[in-house]
Amino acid sequence: MLEQLARVIGDTSDGLTGSQIESLLDSCRMPDPGPITKWRRLVGAFQDRQATDGSPKRLVTFITKVMEPVRYRNDPGAFTTRQDALNEILVHVGLRINDAGQIARGPKASTLSEAAQHANSLRLELRRRGTHPEVLRYCTQEVLERNWFHAALEATKSISDRLRAMTGATSDGAALIDTTLALGSSGARVAINAGVGPTDRSEQTGLANLCKGLVGMFRNPTAHDPRIARTVTGDELLEILTTISMVHRRLDHASF
Repeated sequence: MLEQLARVIGDTSDGLTGSQIESLLDSCRMPDPGPITKWRRLVGAFQDRQATDGSPKRLVTFITKVMEPVRYRNDPGAFTTRQDALNEILVHVGLRINDAGQIARGPKASTLSEAAQHANSLRLELRRRGTHPEVLRYCTQEVLERNWFHAALEATKSISDRLRAMTGATSDGAALIDTTLALGSSGARVAINAGVGPTDRSEQTGLANLCKGLVGMFRNPTAHDPRIARTVTGDELLEILTTISMVHRRLDHASF
C-alpha cells in the first residue's frame, strides 16, 4: 500500500513537486532519499520512518499535511482529485480522507465496486464501467468538483457536439437529431446499422428517440432551471453518464 500511496502523492501530472516533497519530508522529520523519481523517493522515506517508529503514525501525519485544505484554496478540483485517488487505496484498509483533509475510519472494501461506493468516488466507478472517453472529456472537471448538476448538462451536450462534428450540421436539440439520426426516405444520415428490415429501422429510430429523451430530460431542464431548483444526485448522474456512454459507443461504429 505504501507504494500505491506514494504513486498518488508523487504522480507526474497530479502529484506534488519535488520541492514540495522535500519541504514536507523535512517538516515531518522523515529521511529524504534525495532527488530520485518522486514516488520512489516517497516510498523510501515512508519505509525508513515506519521501520524506525514501528508504526505508521508519521505517514498519517505526512498525508494529513499533504491534504490540508488551505493548500488547495486556488484549485479545489486538485483537492478532490487527490482525495478520491487516496481514498480508492485507503478504503481497502477501512480508512478515508474526509473533506477536512483528515484521515478517518470508515467502511472497509473488499471489491472494486465496494471501493467506489465507500470511497465516494464516482470517477472510480466510471473507470470501472469503462465509460466512453467522449463523456469524460466533456464533464471531468465538473465531476472533480462534484458538481453533478453541470456534469449532467455538459455530458448531454457531448451527443449534439458529436453529431455536428460527424455531419457538419449546425442545428441543435431535437432538430439536429431529426436531421442526423432519424430515418428519412433514403435512410439516416448517421446510420448505426445497415438499415435493412424492421429490426434495423426500429433500432435506428430507438437511438434517435433515446437521444431526444436525454436532451429533453437532462439538457433542456438543467439549461433553463436554476441549479437551486433542480437536484442531480450522484447515483442519477452515474446512470445518465452510463447511458450517454452507450450512445457514443453506437456512434463509434456508425456510417455517415
